[in-house]
Amino acid sequence: MSAQTATSNKEDLRRPNPAAGRYGLGSVRLLGQWNLFTGELEPIAVSEGKVPEQGWLFDPDWGLVLPENPKGREILVDQGVSVAFPAGISDAGQRLIFGLLPEHLPEPPSVCKSADSAQLILSGFGIFLGKKSERLTVKLNNKTAYEFPLFRISEVVVASRGVSLSSDLIKELCERGIRLSFVEPSGRPYAMISSPILNATVESRREQLLAFNDARGLEFARLIVRGKIRNQRHLLLYFGKYLKQSDPGRFASIAETAKKLRALELQARKVEGSTVEEKRQELMGLEGVSGRLYWQGVKEIVESKVEFMGRVHQGAADALNALLNYGYGILYTHVWGAVVNAGLEPFAGFLHVDRPGKPSLVLDLVEEFRQPVVDRTVIASINLGQTIGMKDGLLDQGTRQLIGQKVLERLTSPEPFRGQQYQIRSIIQMQARALVSFLRNKGKYKPFSFRW
Repeated sequence: MSAQTATSNKEDLRRPNPAAGRYGLGSVRLLGQWNLFTGELEPIAVSEGKVPEQGWLFDPDWGLVLPENPKGREILVDQGVSVAFPAGISDAGQRLIFGLLPEHLPEPPSVCKSADSAQLILSGFGIFLGKKSERLTVKLNNKTAYEFPLFRISEVVVASRGVSLSSDLIKELCERGIRLSFVEPSGRPYAMISSPILNATVESRREQLLAFNDARGLEFARLIVRGKIRNQRHLLLYFGKYLKQSDPGRFASIAETAKKLRALELQARKVEGSTVEEKRQELMGLEGVSGRLYWQGVKEIVESKVEFMGRVHQGAADALNALLNYGYGILYTHVWGAVVNAGLEPFAGFLHVDRPGKPSLVLDLVEEFRQPVVDRTVIASINLGQTIGMKDGLLDQGTRQLIGQKVLERLTSPEPFRGQQYQIRSIIQMQARALVSFLRNKGKYKPFSFRW
């Protein structure tokens, strides 16, 4: 018998066994062989890249449930261990081949959900999403792992590869107005499915396009920049207040940065012109300066917890940037859905320039929610010392599940707005509708600002 690296199309017939982890399976590239007589995992010495042949008979009393005809099949015994029956086998009494799974093990399924199950983030290779009666079902190996009543759901996010969906479920989600979004493991959204039938009147989109060339477009862009800078200042003050007694020097530095941000906000208020195209560079310049000041302030806040050299938007290899990018991906999908449901065109923005495949209006509206939703959640997690796992430059599955759950919790947390308390996810919907009213000259727009 020889040891080999396991291949695809394995049947998961694993059973729990504490011996499976004795040689660091899943983290160390150590070949091992399961002794079916003793139930122990034994290491195999590799000489000159070759694995010596050793034979073990299959012990039916050990507890594996084999398929009727195991010929040419490979069976998963436990994480990192598989059993393969050679194609020429005649019966289960002949030799078996054991080996490790590949380094990139398929992730087990995970589900993040808001407390009321209105928002779901689903990930894990091999899971199947379907519909049963009035429920969304999550299946693994043809067995139902989770069920969620469809009447409660407002958004479903698929956050990994290897997830299958039924067409019946897609149709049901569209008919109910439930958004279905897809994001990469890095957090970058790449698709969203929704029904065009449920969108609002086309008049909103016509006014949106016309507003780009008049004062409305400039006013909205100016408000977005002001709102973002204000929230940057508020977030620094929110976390800085905890340093006032413990580290007065860092607190003084953060307070000075907050003053500079306030001055930039007032400067943005004074930007005047006829169209957003005329003043975009000036507004983006103010946003750029505020961004550099803000991230320097964030560095002051987290310097004793994690290394942070500055903001990296794509391909981030450090923990803080990876957490931010993944959290922003969840926020993008929610804002994108709110924009579509309000009847607006996601790709026709004002502050952000138009580019193929770039939902510039979504990016505009996201700006006022970055700090209160994602930045606050991520920095709080860092300060609490929560473990952040990285693998191949990306957050590992456990960390993605943790931060995804925390972002959903933040989206459902209440904040004062317009004299009342609303969940932040509701405020996002309200802001999208407020933008429609503003563009149609039926109301004013005021960016969301969280209390610190």
